[in-house]
Amino acid sequence: MPAHYRHPNFCESEDVMTSRQISSRLDSIEETIIAVILGSMALLTFANVIARYVFNSNIFYALELTVFLFAWLVLLGASYAVKKTLHLGVDAIVAIFSPNTKRIIGLFVVVICLAYSLLLLKGAWDYWAPYANLPPTEGRIIPTGFVEKFRGQGWYETQDIPVPFFLTWLADVFNDGEVYEKIPKVVPYLILPVSMLLLTLRFVQAGLRVWKGQQELLIVSHEAEDDVAAAAEKLKGQD
Repeated sequence: MPAHYRHPNFCESEDVMTSRQISSRLDSIEETIIAVILGSMALLTFANVIARYVFNSNIFYALELTVFLFAWLVLLGASYAVKKTLHLGVDAIVAIFSPNTKRIIGLFVVVICLAYSLLLLKGAWDYWAPYANLPPTEGRIIPTGFVEKFRGQGWYETQDIPVPFFLTWLADVFNDGEVYEKIPKVVPYLILPVSMLLLTLRFVQAGLRVWKGQQELLIVSHEAEDDVAAAAEKLKGQD
């Protein structure tokens, strides 16, 4: 076979491997971010306990920062769980239907979840945008445009969290150059539109998998239970 010859499916396989590698790296990034947030919460709480009971002091911003980190953890985890089909649910009724019916039900559920996530995305943007001196959307349910006259709230600060040195540039962008005493709310609340956008994207991806027959439901699968049952049968056979 000539050295320059390539199998007709070579490019396709190469693209598949590339997409899998990208997906794996994105998974690693998301898992790392979630792990760092969880670890930071644990370390911060532990340090505050030591400071209080050993040194009779406290980390004054620990409680507020922990609350924000917990919010980041939950919101990022929600979208990641959709991506990995880790959300819990009850499928006792759905399980009795045929694969085609399950597919229809799955697509119907995806549509409902997408509608819900889009509402959350609109609400998240409308809540966060003023803190970034950006206009919220008009329309109570479906956005019909952006509000022309609005009051920017970029000067709003958190209660206790100090501004780290690498975020001092925020004053020039959101506060007309006036130095922040505490970190502005635009930072911790950024997770709202970001996580809701990710959640919407995850539901779109899940819908495509259901459409292609690669996935039946949006809730956690029973693959683990099947593996446990298979292992039990294997052990029973060895006896």
